[in-house]
Amino acid sequence: MHDVFDALSHPIRRQVLELLKSGGKTAGELADNFLVSKPTMSGHFAKLKSAGLILGENRGGTIVYTLNMSTLEEAVMGFMGRMGISGEAQGDDVSEGEVA
Repeated sequence: MHDVFDALSHPIRRQVLELLKSGGKTAGELADNFLVSKPTMSGHFAKLKSAGLILGENRGGTIVYTLNMSTLEEAVMGFMGRMGISGEAQGDDVSEGEVA
């Protein structure tokens, strides 16, 4: 889990995850959003992949990155558990058969 939080600690990596919420994107499409070198972006992609937050698929010589939601959900649930926050949806605390 430490790898996940380490990966999330950098603003560029968080922005990459934000960009991937709308669907898979190539490394070039993602890199076009940042004023850093391609090797720097490759390092960010590697960190996110290593943490299991993104998946990279080679499609005809082009890497397409997608979110790995299961790892992201695990990290959030683990963090919430450490903070003593229940992962259950919070709604009205009305039991069955009870009138609010």
